[in-house]
Amino acid sequence: MRLINRHPDRGGRLLLILLPFALLLFAYFIGSAARLTDNPNDKLLPSASQMVAAIDRLAFTEDKRSGNYLFWQDSAASLTRLGLGIGIAALAGLCLGIAAGILPLLGAPLSPLLTVLSMVPPLAILPILFITFGLGELSKVMLIVIGITPVLARDLEQRAREIPTEILIKAQTLGASTWTLILRVVLPQLLPRLLIALRLVLGSAWLFLIAAEAIASTDGLGYRIFLVRRYMAMDVILPYVIWITLLAWLMDLGLRRVTQLCFPWFAGSKV
Repeated sequence: MRLINRHPDRGGRLLLILLPFALLLFAYFIGSAARLTDNPNDKLLPSASQMVAAIDRLAFTEDKRSGNYLFWQDSAASLTRLGLGIGIAALAGLCLGIAAGILPLLGAPLSPLLTVLSMVPPLAILPILFITFGLGELSKVMLIVIGITPVLARDLEQRAREIPTEILIKAQTLGASTWTLILRVVLPQLLPRLLIALRLVLGSAWLFLIAAEAIASTDGLGYRIFLVRRYMAMDVILPYVIWITLLAWLMDLGLRRVTQLCFPWFAGSKV
């Protein structure tokens, strides 16, 4: 049997999923043990006990200055900013995608504009955002919005253009107005694609959030990582990176499940 036609069974698939993670952990702890044996004060590859102790200090022990549990405070602050940014970007991207993909008079100026905006590196305009919106929460949220909205809009625009013309003509023949056409025909086609597009830009959204928090913030996961880097506190940095990865994975899984439950007919819901 050709290799391309061989598929793992359920148990084999689970094993293949876990295998690379197990190998990475094995390699890390072997390297950590070797470095700590040579130098017990080494900070580059902390042991599991050191990382657990650091998280216990941050997550389950009140901070003496603020009285807060820093780990959960950072998580709440970052998730709030991320949620606001993604929510605003999703709404803006959906509106722009529909306008550019369905309405020719708006598509003519919007389509090239979105193309150009999607090529602008969002981190390059971060100083402009801080000057314009200040160092508060708004600038951090706006970086996420500006960073992912053009990408979402272009993806949805393309999806809107792929809607068969026959469907649009039939709806108009039955007397559908422009708004009825958008709400009853176009929107149901684009909503599942929006959820999938959000899954694809989650990594970028987290990147913009961490960058903004690292430069100008007093809390947040990115702020904490860049705060402790000066002390080479890898026992804090590595668990925070793992936590961010876990949160991003859970968000991706949640969006996938929503797509499957709400739009089971959409081919991309199985992705």
